[in-house]
Amino acid sequence: HPRHPSQWHLSDEVTCAICLNIYIDPVTLPCGQSFCRTCIGAVLDTQGMSGYSCPECREMFSKKPDLKRNLRLNNRELPNRKCSVHKKVLEYYCCEDAACICVSCRLDGEHRGHQVEALSEASEKKEKLRNIGVTEGVTALIKDIRKQLKALEKRVLKEISRQEELASLRVSNLIRQLEIKKEELTKKMGDIEEICDMTDPVTVLQGRESGRADYCDTEKHDIKVLDVGDLDVGQISVTLHTGLAEILTRISMGVNTALFINKAEMPRNTREISGFPQVLSSRSFSSGRHYWEVEVSESGGWVVGMAYPSIERRGWQSLVGENNKSWSLFRWDYNQYSVIHDSNVILLPDLPSCGRLWIFLDYEAGRLSFFELCDPIRHLHTFTAAFTEPLHAVFGVYGYNYWVRI
Repeated sequence: HPRHPSQWHLSDEVTCAICLNIYIDPVTLPCGQSFCRTCIGAVLDTQGMSGYSCPECREMFSKKPDLKRNLRLNNRELPNRKCSVHKKVLEYYCCEDAACICVSCRLDGEHRGHQVEALSEASEKKEKLRNIGVTEGVTALIKDIRKQLKALEKRVLKEISRQEELASLRVSNLIRQLEIKKEELTKKMGDIEEICDMTDPVTVLQGRESGRADYCDTEKHDIKVLDVGDLDVGQISVTLHTGLAEILTRISMGVNTALFINKAEMPRNTREISGFPQVLSSRSFSSGRHYWEVEVSESGGWVVGMAYPSIERRGWQSLVGENNKSWSLFRWDYNQYSVIHDSNVILLPDLPSCGRLWIFLDYEAGRLSFFELCDPIRHLHTFTAAFTEPLHAVFGVYGYNYWVRI
């Protein structure tokens, strides 16, 4: 049904924000908000010590505010609370036309037969609907927040799982690499022990799957780390060099030390064998396993080996290998290897092929082995004996511009 122009509709302009009903004796706070006098008075009485504030705009007041009567709303209230047609008080609310009506409008007027409610009931229902709307909105907001938090939690857990997998993969790869390295080192340690236990170590050295550069260089460092402590002085480098009628001897107790002296100035702790250009090391070996590399000139004559300290110091018997107190590897001017012990000479069938040698001593096992560090490594000879005295390394050169270095 069309509404009559005189009908009054609910409006926030004439509704108290506290009771949600049409103003009764409206008053205004200093902030400009208007309320029923009774409603705002009750609110202000509850605030008390906590401070005073407007329930609508939340403006704070230092003291209890004065309530000023709102004449404008009061002037509008009287005519608006009466039906403009029947001049009676508005008591009902027409649900179909959403209008406030009087009893005559309900019984005889155009709202007859419509669904109506008491004005106070309609106001309460509207307040409940408003609260329900707020509650539903808050509930929907909370649900949305929970949904977003759940999605965020899922993403975070997924990222944590991904990072854990990456870290686990890196650790697994590292462990795998360390296991491979461990296997390689274990194999090399086994090879070294096998070399030490074999009468003919060249069988082991030449049977390695890896190339000489990979195996020998690595093994050399590994053995040095294990055995260098047996030498007391760390690395000992001795170079013998003949030139004209004198011997130049260099004794170095460290890697970077270089001390050159002539034969007359040779240190006392270096044992010279008179009559021949050969010298014994000051350090002796009476136990354990030891090895060292020797670099030699690729021409001329030289000798390397081991000897007891009781070897003759003069005459032919002082020459290393020409007695039962020394063992030696010779290279002759005519490019031929030979090994000598107790004047027994064995000519080796292989010709020299490089200027690097490897000497290995296992004192307890009674083995002294010579290897040529070519590619592949070549075993030259192994002496076997029951050693009865400490052993000294022996080096010698025979001719001009020839040299031996360890």
